[in-house]
Formats: sequence, C-alpha cells, structure tokens
Amino acid sequence: MDIKILVATHKKSWLPDDPVYFPLQVGAEGKRDLGIIKDNTGDNISIKNPYFCELTGLYWAWKNLSCDYIGLCHYRRYFAHNGIYASPKKMKKLIFSGKDYADILKSYDIILPPRHRIKDITVKEQYGKSHNIRDLDEAIKIIIEKYPDYRNVIDSFFNQNKIYYYNMFAMKKAHFDDYCSWIFDILFTLEKRIDIYSYDTYQSRVYGFLAERLFNVWINQQHLKIKNVPVVFLEEKKRSRWVNMKRYFSQMRL
Repeated sequence: MDIKILVATHKKSWLPDDPVYFPLQVGAEGKRDLGIIKDNTGDNISIKNPYFCELTGLYWAWKNLSCDYIGLCHYRRYFAHNGIYASPKKMKKLIFSGKDYADILKSYDIILPPRHRIKDITVKEQYGKSHNIRDLDEAIKIIIEKYPDYRNVIDSFFNQNKIYYYNMFAMKKAHFDDYCSWIFDILFTLEKRIDIYSYDTYQSRVYGFLAERLFNVWINQQHLKIKNVPVVFLEEKKRSRWVNMKRYFSQMRL
C-alpha cells in the first residue's frame, strides 16, 4: 500500500522518522529553500499561498504526485494515538506510523480529526463572525450553479454546529483527486468574483478559510466511511495555551 502523508511546512521543523511522511515546502515561490520538495515545481500555484494557505501544497500533490493513498498533516499538527494532553516530547511518540495509516485505511474510506462542536451558533454564523460572509455566500452560489446536487448538503451543513477543522485527512488518491477537481474549480471561479484587495494579511487567506468549511460539504456529499482520529499539537510551550487546548478538546465530539 503506497501511502504518502504530506507534511505542509513553511520553515525548518521536526519530522517523524517514518517514510510515510512526505515533507512539502508550501508557499515556496520566492522563499528560502528548506532542502525539501517545494510546491513551486511542476504544475503549481505556489504564488497563491498567501491567499490559499496549504491548498497550494494540495494542488501540487494533485498535479504532480503519484501514490495509492494520500493525506495531509502540518508541521505542528499530526494524527496520533490518545495522548492529546501529554507534553510535546511525549506526543511525538504517539504520532501515527505508516502501519497505523495502512491498518485503518483497510477498513475505512477516510481518516479525519474529531468533529468540533461550535457553541451556540451555526457554522455559517461562526464564519460570518470571523470573516467576510459575502465571500462564503458567493462560494455557495457557485457550488449550487456548478454542482446543484450539493444543495441539500450545503443547507444542512451550514445550518448546524459541527465541523471538521484543519484540512487534515488521509484517503485514497482517487478520492483526493475528485476532491481537488471540485474544490479548485470552485475557488478559481470565486477568485474572479470577489475583491480581496482591501483585506489585511490574515483575511487575505480567504480561500484557505473557505476550503476548510467546503471540505466538510464535500465529505458529507460522498457518504464515506469515516474514522475519527485524535490530533496532537506540537511546540505548545506556555501553560495558558495548554489550558486552552484542554478546554478546546473537551468540546470535541466524534
């Protein structure tokens, strides 16, 4: 079983000692070479990284990488066994190996983080509190225009309060290719319809923020057999952040 788990990074970082992990420098265009595969080679959109975030890495993998199964983690965030409250040093020992991925993917279609339950508001309301709701409305409009069979899933997802965050997953490359074809069709169309010129650096990451929500729409439409797996965060140093992390995970439901 040929499995590649992308580790999206923009700086030198620790990497698990397992060949299943495939470090990829995202947003590499015009940046210092980290000595790993860069997302500005081959067919790529690396220059869009300030707006698309780790999606430039997904695009690169879609167009340039061959494997049976593919996944995405981040340089500080990995799928792992139980131990989310452990120290970063202990967490590293709990991170999934290639065998862990292979064992699960024999029985499940996709590996995802636990779903997060948003308190008191819907997914759409939460997006509107943090970002420009007009961008989401336009993205939804595009989906309904291009993929009208998604209408019921869109209504259901954005009016409830459960969501998968992080854009993390592991699944068959065939499913991944289908997802990329869908999401980039939507986002490239959206680029032509919205104006982000006045956005600050944070809000300019609009396509990454939207994809994090739209990934849920795609998942719900596919009716895949899902395995939820804990996620560990590395490089957490301050005690106050540990307390917030515990509070955050206490709100999660599988």
